[in-house]
Amino acid sequence: MPVTSEAAATWTGSLTEGSGTVAFSSSHLGTFPLDWKARSEGSDTTTTPEELIAAAHASCFSMALSHALAENGTPPERVDTSASVTFKPGVGITGSHLNVNATVPGLTPAAFQELAEGAKTGCPVSQALAGIDITLEATLA
Repeated sequence: MPVTSEAAATWTGSLTEGSGTVAFSSSHLGTFPLDWKARSEGSDTTTTPEELIAAAHASCFSMALSHALAENGTPPERVDTSASVTFKPGVGITGSHLNVNATVPGLTPAAFQELAEGAKTGCPVSQALAGIDITLEATLA
């Protein structure tokens, strides 16, 4: 059965002088501020569409890798993934870099790398981001 997740954004004003909010409608986790300055220059107090994509990519990849490892007979003890999504004003989103470190008893680094590459390709968010460069660093703890 398909699941639909929802979020809503509100924007007031022009792109460069305006601001807005994004709310997680499905989970009700909260409402967060948005603005162009944060998107084009960075911020540690205001989110961006790219940060939201990074969160989706990191979580989706972690789930895909955990599943692949379990299917391999080597379930992970822990998977820690970060995603860095790059935005270039005037160009758009140019890439997503996944960095994963996992604790997986009984697995060789080569086998881990192979499974991580498969998870990178098979993750539904990676598939949705197929128009950008997706890179991966994968290490065993």
